[in-house]
Amino acid sequence: MLQGRCMIPCHGIIPARYASVRFPGKPLADIAGKPMIWHVYERARRCAALQSVTLATDDVRISQAAEGLHVPCVRTRPDHPSGTDRVYEAARLLGIADDAVVVNIQGDEPLLDPGALDALIAPFADERVQVSTLAMKVDAQRARSPNQVKLVTAANGDALYFSRALIPHVRDEGADSQIYLGHIGLYALRMRTLARFVALPPSRLESLEKLEQLRLVENGIPIRVVRVERHSPGVDTPEDLQRVIRLLSETRADGS
Repeated sequence: MLQGRCMIPCHGIIPARYASVRFPGKPLADIAGKPMIWHVYERARRCAALQSVTLATDDVRISQAAEGLHVPCVRTRPDHPSGTDRVYEAARLLGIADDAVVVNIQGDEPLLDPGALDALIAPFADERVQVSTLAMKVDAQRARSPNQVKLVTAANGDALYFSRALIPHVRDEGADSQIYLGHIGLYALRMRTLARFVALPPSRLESLEKLEQLRLVENGIPIRVVRVERHSPGVDTPEDLQRVIRLLSETRADGS
């Protein structure tokens, strides 16, 4: 047995919906002859810590594509306000136990590093950890964008706050400018904590920042933050898709 390894059951769920303002049909976008959801699934199932990986969708086109590619899939309601709510319904349909860990895997990361999931799950070796997420250092230029969510942590690694604003504010000129942590939108939660989260109403700061993780912070549910060196690019727009296709082609060309 590896020291510090999380030995409780862990299950990955990939929420996927067809509707998207910027990129309708994104989960089925073609990448090297396969839809995006297949690439995410194949990457996720390489994570040895996960006992299962399942797609969760409300759309028949996505579920049919998953079935044709032998990707485990559950159908969920169409009225969920967030991907987290969809993940919870799927977890209930799958009968995931209260003490198990549920990993919310973004369905728009076809170059997902399985090692990032290992890092996300590792903190649950400590029974006190209820939620985990990832972060990486970002430079000041990237940090200034409201599209890049920033966070600050306590000494024990738990999140103090998430914001679209530039945090922390560097008051003194010439101070260290490489102190910004950019949030990576992967989450793992114990099933009982996931149930508590979706039962809570949207919080005030969550509504202001449009960041649902603030609901946990405002209700005193600690989020353990794991720092990683890098993270794969996601796909929000058709332009992002072309970038991912190029990166995948380059990776295959050099054999890595």
